Amino acid sequence: MDRRPGLSVRVKLTLSYAGFLMLAGALLLAAIGVFLLQEGWLQTNPQGAWRSTPGTTFVRGFAPMAAAVMVFLLVFGLLGGWILAGRMLAPLTRITDATRTATNGSLSHRIRLPGRRDEFRELADAFDTMLARLEAHVDEQRRFAANASHELRTPLAISKTLIEVARTDPNHDTGEVIARLEAVNTRAIDLTEALLLLSRADQRSFTREPVDLSLLAEEATETLLPLAEKHGVTIETSGEITPTVGSQALLLQLTTNLVHNAIVHNLPGQGRVWVTTGVRPRSVVLTVENTGEKLSPQLVSTLTEPFQRGTERVHTDHAGVGLGLAIVKRIAQVHDGSLTISPRPAGGLRIAVQLPAPPPHTADNEDN
Repeated sequence: MDRRPGLSVRVKLTLSYAGFLMLAGALLLAAIGVFLLQEGWLQTNPQGAWRSTPGTTFVRGFAPMAAAVMVFLLVFGLLGGWILAGRMLAPLTRITDATRTATNGSLSHRIRLPGRRDEFRELADAFDTMLARLEAHVDEQRRFAANASHELRTPLAISKTLIEVARTDPNHDTGEVIARLEAVNTRAIDLTEALLLLSRADQRSFTREPVDLSLLAEEATETLLPLAEKHGVTIETSGEITPTVGSQALLLQLTTNLVHNAIVHNLPGQGRVWVTTGVRPRSVVLTVENTGEKLSPQLVSTLTEPFQRGTERVHTDHAGVGLGLAIVKRIAQVHDGSLTISPRPAGGLRIAVQLPAPPPHTADNEDN
C-alpha cells in the first residue's frame, strides 16, 4: 500500500517529550506567579501599572533566568527525547528488519529479543513463533508438492510405457494392456481426488452441522465390510452416541480412511479391527485399533506424513495413495481436533481422533 511520507514515530515521541517538558516549565512559572499574587508581592496602581515591590524586583531579576531555563528545557527535551525514543524503539526496529527479511523469503531468521518480558518482547516472541510455524508449514508444503509430483509422475510414466509397448508390439495381449492401464488410471484418479480433498479441508470451505460419529463409524464399517471379508479381517463396532459439529462428508471420509487402513494393514486371514466411540466431558473420541505387525514408535511418528504407507512404500490393489492418515490428520485439525497414533504392544496400531463436543444448546436441539 502506497502512503504519503510523514513524521517518524521517533520524531513524534521526541516532540511529545519536549512539549511535555515545556508545558511543565510553563505551569511551574504560572504557579510561581499565582503564589506572588496571593501573597501580595505583586501589586498594581490605579492606572494598572505594577508598583515597585520586592515581588516586582524578584520578577525582573528572575525573568531572564526563567527564559534561559525554558530554552534549556526545550533543548534538553528535544535531545533527551530523541535519545530516549531511539532506545525505546530499538526493539521495534529489530522486529521491522526481521519482517522485511521474512518478506524476502527467508523464514529461518528469528528476532530473539533479549531482556525481560514487556510489550515489545511479547510481540517479538509471538513473531518468532509465527515464523517457526510458517517455516514448518512451508517446508511441509514443499515436501508434499515434491511427493505429489513424484506420485503423479509414476502412473503417467507407467501408462506411457504400456502404450509404447502396445504400439511396438501389435501381437501383445491387448486385454492385459487395457487392464493394467485401467488400474494405473484408477490410481491416478484416486490420488487426484485425495489431493482435492486435502485442499478442500485446508480451505475450511464446508458447512458445520451436527454429526454423530457413531453413525459414521457404522456406515464406514458397512461400506468396507466386503473388503474386510476379502482380507479375512473381523470388524467389531461399539460405543455410544457421539455428537460433534462439523462436515459430515469430511468426517465420514476421516472414519472411512481409518477403517480402510486398519483393514489393509493387518494380519492376513486372521486380523481384527475394533472401532469404538466415546464421550468425554468436553470432547468426543473415535478410536480405531487393529492387529498387525509390531511397529516402532519412530515409524509410527511418520505415518501421518503424506505418502507414507507403513513398513514400506508398495503399491498393491488396496494400498491407497499414501494420503490416508495425512487426510485424517488434516480433517481433524480443521475441526479443531487432534489425532493420536500409538503402537499396540501385541502389534498393530491404536488411532484416536478427539473432536470438540458440541455446545449444550446444539446437543439439546439435536436430541429434540
